[in-house]
Amino acid sequence: MPSITVRNVPEEVHRAIRIRAAQHGRSIEAEMREILESVVRPLGRVKLGTLLAEIGREVQMTDEEAATLESRRDPSLARAASP
Repeated sequence: MPSITVRNVPEEVHRAIRIRAAQHGRSIEAEMREILESVVRPLGRVKLGTLLAEIGREVQMTDEEAATLESRRDPSLARAASP
């Protein structure tokens, strides 16, 4: 797992994180991981696959219809979007 170092954290920020970690029963490092994850991967974010599945259910798409769409998908489009 990659690691990072954060320098020059103001004392009051460090103290607040230390207190928050203690309140949650975690180490400062574990608390920082939780804070970072909650910011970059919020619970309310919409995931594309989940959204598409929900749309399929709403329009009552059958498995056969979904398979037909998947078979017509152009795989080169997915590769073009990759970095």
